[in-house]
Amino acid sequence: MKKKKYLITSALPYANGPLHFGHLAGAYIPADIIVRHKRLHDHETLFICGSDEHGVAIMLNANKQKKPYKEYVDAWHLEHLELMNKYEIEFSYFGQTSTEYHAEETKRWFLELYEKGLVGTKDNQQLFCNDCKNHLPDRFVTGTCYQCGYTEARGDECPNCGIWVEPAKLKNPVCQICKSTNIEEVTVTQYYLLLSKYHQEFRKWFETKESSWRKTVWPYVDSLTKEELVDRAISRDLDWGIDVPLAEACGKKLYVWFDAPIGYVSNTKKYLEEIKSNEHYLLDWWKNKDTEILHFIGKDNIIFHTIIFPIMGMATGFINPPTDVPANQYVNLLGKQFSKSSGWYVDAKDALDKFGSTALRYYLISLIPETSDSSFVWENFKLKVNGELANNIGNLVNRAMKFYKKNWPEGLSAKYFSGFSSSDYGKKLQEKLKEHNTFLDEIQIRKGLDLVMSIGHDANNYFSEKQPWASVKTDMDEAQRTIAWSAQYILTLGVLFSPYLPLLSKNILDLFHSVLDETDIKKLYGGDIKILDDIFKNGMKLDKDPVALVPKIDDEVIKNLEAQLLEKSV
Repeated sequence: MKKKKYLITSALPYANGPLHFGHLAGAYIPADIIVRHKRLHDHETLFICGSDEHGVAIMLNANKQKKPYKEYVDAWHLEHLELMNKYEIEFSYFGQTSTEYHAEETKRWFLELYEKGLVGTKDNQQLFCNDCKNHLPDRFVTGTCYQCGYTEARGDECPNCGIWVEPAKLKNPVCQICKSTNIEEVTVTQYYLLLSKYHQEFRKWFETKESSWRKTVWPYVDSLTKEELVDRAISRDLDWGIDVPLAEACGKKLYVWFDAPIGYVSNTKKYLEEIKSNEHYLLDWWKNKDTEILHFIGKDNIIFHTIIFPIMGMATGFINPPTDVPANQYVNLLGKQFSKSSGWYVDAKDALDKFGSTALRYYLISLIPETSDSSFVWENFKLKVNGELANNIGNLVNRAMKFYKKNWPEGLSAKYFSGFSSSDYGKKLQEKLKEHNTFLDEIQIRKGLDLVMSIGHDANNYFSEKQPWASVKTDMDEAQRTIAWSAQYILTLGVLFSPYLPLLSKNILDLFHSVLDETDIKKLYGGDIKILDDIFKNGMKLDKDPVALVPKIDDEVIKNLEAQLLEKSV
C-alpha cells in the first residue's frame, strides 16, 4: 500500500492590505501546524499558497494610490510573504495570480468547462456610471441595502446582514470611481458557470463527507445545495484580470473568484517546475488517488472551497475534489471584527517586533476558532504567555537544565537515563503521545497543544516532587536519576512543540544536539517512547548553556497597547 501524500493549501490572501491576527489564526498557522505534523510522520507533503491579485477592491485602492495594478499587488505580495515568514509559516510555494503561468492554467480550465457545456452566456442588469463611463460591478458601487437598509452596502455583499447583493437592486447607488450618482441600469452579457447542471453529481460526492467534515461546515453547505445550485457569473467588464479566452469575449475578464482557487493548482505546477521535479502536478498530486487534499480557510470562503471549486475540478476532470475543508470561524478583536478601515485592528508586524513569534503563535493557536468565534484580548495574551508558556515550560527547562549543567558539567552516564521509558511516568507519556497524534490527525489543534502543555505539567510535577536540589546533598544517585529523567521529559516536549512553536522547539532540541538526529525526533514524535533508551545509550554531556526561552511580558507594555486600542474605538 502506498503511503498517503498530502496537498495542503491556505486561502490565498488578498493583495490589498495588511494581514491581521484573524487571518493568521484562521487559515495560515493551522495549516502550517498540520503540514509540520504530516512531515514528522514522513508523509510527502506540499504546502501551497500565494497572493490573490485580481478584483475590483484592488483596482479601487491601486487607483487611489495612483499605482499601476501590477506594482500595487507585487508590493502586498512581498509584504504578506515576509510577515508569514516571521510568524514561522513556511510554504512550499507562495505564488501570484497576476502571473502568466497562472493565466495559462486558468484559461485552460475555462475552455474545458466551456467545451463541456458548463460555461454559457446570460444577459443581466448592471449599473453603469454616465459620468466616468464605467461599468460598476461589485465593489465599484455602494448604496443602501435593499434587505436591511444598511447605507454602506457594497455591490457584492452587505457587511451588515451578510447577503450576496445584486448591485442593480441597491438603493441610492454611488459610483466608487468618481463618486457620481448619475447611474443607470444597462443590459450586459456575461459568462456564467452553470453550476445548476452539476447538482446531481455534486450531491453524490458531497453526501460522502457528512461524517468526516466539521459540524460548522457540512450542514451549512448541505442547506445551501440540497435543493439546487445557482449559476454564477464568472466574467466582468474590467481592465484588470485574465482575459476570457474567446474571440467573441473581447474586453471581458475572468472574475477573481473563478481564477483565485485555480492558483493552488498553477502554483503547484510552478513549484515542481522550479525545483526541477519529475513529478506531474496533476497525475502525481492533484489527481492522485493517494493524495489527501486539505483546504484551510475561514468561514467566509466556505462556498468557494466546498461547492464551486470542487465542481470546477470534477467537471473538468483535472483534479480530485478536496478530502477535507477544515474551515475556521472568525477571530475577533475584543468581540468585534477586525477592520483596518475603521482602525479596529492590531498591527501584526509591530506585535512581532515587541513579543516575538513564539509568544504570539502560542496565543494565536489558543484562539484558533475551530467551532466558534474567538476574541483577541491583550490582557489574556499576557496571562497565557506568562502563566502557561513561561511558567510551565520556560521555567522548567531553565531550572532543570541549569541544575544539570552546574552539578554535572562532564555529563551523566547512561545508567541514570535507563528505566524512564518503562516506568509509570514513561507509560503515561507514551499514552499522551498517542493521543496527541490522534488530535492532530483529526485537525483538533487546540486540543493537541493543550495535551502538550499537560505533559509540561507532568514534567514540572515530577521535578518538584523529586526535589533534586535536596537529594543532591543526601542521595547523589537519586538526584542524577531525577535530572536524567527530567531531561527526557524536556526532550519530548521539544519534539512535540515542533509543529506548534518551531523556534521554541529548536532552542530546546539544541540542548540535546550531541545525542539526537532527525530519525530519533520522528520516532519519538510518532510515539516510540523506547527510542529514548537508544538516544541516551551513552549518557549525555550538556554542551550548551541553557538560556531563558520565554521572556515574560511586561504589564506596562500591555496596558499601553490596551489604551491605544481603546483610543481607536472612540
